[in-house]
Amino acid sequence: MIKTKVKTVPNVVPAYPFEAYTHMISPLSKEDGGGFLVTFPDLPGCMADGENENEALKNAHDAFQAWVSARVDAHKAIPEPKYLPEHEETLQVSGKFVARLPKSMHARLASRAKTEGVSLNTLVLTFIAEALGRREYS
Repeated sequence: MIKTKVKTVPNVVPAYPFEAYTHMISPLSKEDGGGFLVTFPDLPGCMADGENENEALKNAHDAFQAWVSARVDAHKAIPEPKYLPEHEETLQVSGKFVARLPKSMHARLASRAKTEGVSLNTLVLTFIAEALGRREYS
C-alpha cells in the first residue's frame, strides 16, 4: 500500500471575497454523476459540485477558500476578479466540443476515470482546468 502525506494548509483571508468573483453554475449530465458544477473563470482549476444548486454553492465557498489558501501557501499570486460574463457572448461558444484521440490514449483516460470514480468527461475537464491554471498563473 502506498502511503501519502497530507499537507495541512492554513486558511487565509482572501484579498477579494467569494462574491467578487464570477462563478458559473452548470448542470451536470447523468453520465457525469448529475447535480451541478460551479466554476470560476478567474480561478483556473477552482471548482465544486453538489447534488443541487445550493449544495454546489456551499461547496464552492469551501473550494474557493481552499484554492486561495493553497495558492498563498505555494507563494503564487491570486488573480484579481476580472471576468465579465458579457465578454462570453461575443465568443459564441456552446461549452461543448468533440476531440478525436488515439485509441490507446482513450483507453488510458477511460481506465484512469474508472479508477478515480468519475466520468471520462469530468476527468478530461479537470485535466484541462489544471493545465490552464498552470499555464496562466505559473
